[in-house]
Amino acid sequence: MFIRAYLRASTDEQNADRAKTTLEQFISEHGQRIASYYTENISGTQLDRPELNRLLTDTQANDILLVEQIDRLTRLNDHDWKQLKRMIEKKGIRIVSMDVPTSWQALDNNALTHNDPIIKAVLDAINNMLIELMAAMARKDYETRRERQRQGIETAKANGKYKGKKPDTERHQKVKSYREKGLSLREIAEATGYSRSQVCRILAG
Repeated sequence: MFIRAYLRASTDEQNADRAKTTLEQFISEHGQRIASYYTENISGTQLDRPELNRLLTDTQANDILLVEQIDRLTRLNDHDWKQLKRMIEKKGIRIVSMDVPTSWQALDNNALTHNDPIIKAVLDAINNMLIELMAAMARKDYETRRERQRQGIETAKANGKYKGKKPDTERHQKVKSYREKGLSLREIAEATGYSRSQVCRILAG
């Protein structure tokens, strides 16, 4: 069993590594250790994510996909969430999230559920239900914030105060400078905190 931690932040300004210490402490308390980390700055509403795809490629049956919260894994719409779940189930991966206590049983090699199929079936059903609920709440939270943002922009436009989001020209210039020095896309992404897809967009701009 390998524990693979997935760390995601939505925007360039957020630090996707923020939860690393918290996850390490959580796993240590369960007598386990994290085998590898997959970190990226990308929206959870996107199904196609480079680091998540790499994690799914690397994993084998019974490996654990560890997240701080379910919303770090998904803010997907229903169709895309079902597709991601199928991918996870096909690989035989178990999701462990700090905000879903029933998922923690996967970390305990001596858990009673391993020897009692009835208890295991009941807890698995409860666990799946809670993960579904948290995934739905994550999507709802995203949609609510988007709607409030839209309303705020419309109000600002009506009042002549909306100027739009300004690009971080200094960071963009760093990306181009690193590229001119011969750094790879991966190296630039690590140096600037952007995802590789964001680096590509900046270089193409």
